[in-house]
Amino acid sequence: MAKRFRTPSAFRLGSLSWLIAGMCLLPMFAAALAAFTGGFETFAGLWNSVLDDFAIATAWLIVLVGTGTAVIGTGSAWLVTATRFPGRRVLEIALALPLAFPAYVLAYAYTDFLDHPGWVQTTLRDLTGWGPRDYWFPEIRSLGGAAAMLTLVLYPYVYLLTRAAFLQQSATAYIAARTLGASSWAAFFRVSLPIARPAIAGGVLLALMETLADYGTVSYFGVRTFATGIYQAWYSFFDRSAAAQLALCLLVIALVIAALERRQRKDQRHHAAGRRFEAMQSVDLSGWQSVGAIAFCGLPVLLGFVLPVGLLLELGWNSFDNLLTERYLGFLRNSVVLALIAAVVTVCAAVVLGFNARLHPTRAAKASVRVAGLGYAVPGGVIAVGLLVPFAAFDNALDAFMEARFGIDTGLLITGSIWLLVAAYAVRFMAAALSAYDAGLSTINPNVDAVARTLGRTPRSMLRGVHLPILRPSILTGLLIVFVDVMKELPATLIMRPFNYDTLAVQAHRLASDERLGEAAVPSLVIAAVGLLPVVVLCVGLGRERSGKRFVPEPVT
Repeated sequence: MAKRFRTPSAFRLGSLSWLIAGMCLLPMFAAALAAFTGGFETFAGLWNSVLDDFAIATAWLIVLVGTGTAVIGTGSAWLVTATRFPGRRVLEIALALPLAFPAYVLAYAYTDFLDHPGWVQTTLRDLTGWGPRDYWFPEIRSLGGAAAMLTLVLYPYVYLLTRAAFLQQSATAYIAARTLGASSWAAFFRVSLPIARPAIAGGVLLALMETLADYGTVSYFGVRTFATGIYQAWYSFFDRSAAAQLALCLLVIALVIAALERRQRKDQRHHAAGRRFEAMQSVDLSGWQSVGAIAFCGLPVLLGFVLPVGLLLELGWNSFDNLLTERYLGFLRNSVVLALIAAVVTVCAAVVLGFNARLHPTRAAKASVRVAGLGYAVPGGVIAVGLLVPFAAFDNALDAFMEARFGIDTGLLITGSIWLLVAAYAVRFMAAALSAYDAGLSTINPNVDAVARTLGRTPRSMLRGVHLPILRPSILTGLLIVFVDVMKELPATLIMRPFNYDTLAVQAHRLASDERLGEAAVPSLVIAAVGLLPVVVLCVGLGRERSGKRFVPEPVT
């Protein structure tokens, strides 16, 4: 077999791909190196005092959010795909809407609503005449409250993936189970649910990754997790080694969960249930069954979207905070600039990685894609510490060299710059851009590449003239997803933002930390409004998928 000839441009493309992958791997390597080479005094103190609290709180969040998202996401997906009840078509789309909210925005809204001076408890005291010590009310600022906020905004991951899995199932196996005497519930638990298990597990694990990465919600509710410990070690103790050691602990947990996700995805297999595809026939619900289905599907939408929007609008209106002032326009400008630059840089890097793996499908090219995609498993706080430590060392060494040789004080050229923050965003959200690009690339037949090369197209002209026009929707989707994710990102922005370069997320967090919830509602509403963009795209896709004709494969002869 003739050896594959690689042109100099191919080598450059491969080198650029590994440079991008190396940048994505740098934070993890740097965090691990800093953890083992720094002092352990602060970490030892944390070990003897609060480290067990970090571990227990993180474990409880994983259990509660994992269980909640699995139950709500799977149950609602089954109800809207396999049954018919009043309002099903509206709820089928509305169930995705809570995905627009960051969990910390919900935390601000519900704190004002449910806390002691909030509307619920004030009304309760007015109606009953009770005093503050005459009754018990659940504490919203607690681990349970944080788990509830995270569950309400993360269950759509499970819902969307599981709903797609149920729609792709052929009804033949389910019908066979019913024919053999199984009840509808037994057929669901013994046939439909096991077939959809990989999708359910994938959605739950995505929700757990976001739970580990969350800082805004747990810090506002006073829940001590590894994410809050990293920030405390960095800013309260001014100990980068302790922050890196806590980051390493969180990184290990995240990578274990990522390995489980990859394992279940690797084991996932799709097999037709028969020689023909038969769509699942929806069952009409009536009476109490219909009421129960409406309540089960409607309550997450009410609590995760409708009520928070109303609460934030009321808070923002009563605060009289004008979003058009120069100060708020500056926050908005900073957020949009960061998000735009990060989205363009991340998607361009994803195109380079994906196109190199397509053009030269070697093990090295595929490995570079996998390495670059590890960022989704790394919380923003870990990435921030992993980038700041090596680049701060580089800046200090360069400044010392220039001062000694030339008497020039260079200061910090990279640390604290907007470009290092953009690099952190690119590492964090590279997986999202790669997923969007690969989803579109998989629809292009490899024969198209062969024809283009036969007609004299170079790899660059093939990318520019063939792939990119076809992949425009996928690339725009990737840009939109990364843009919105950057607008919502809080831990990395808090740690790495340049001096006096605040964003809407930082401003909302600062105001909420000062208990100025009315003023925090204004930037929170803007963040949620921007987050609605990809959710609207998803909802449009849900509507078209439901109204369009289902693909029915021809039988194999």
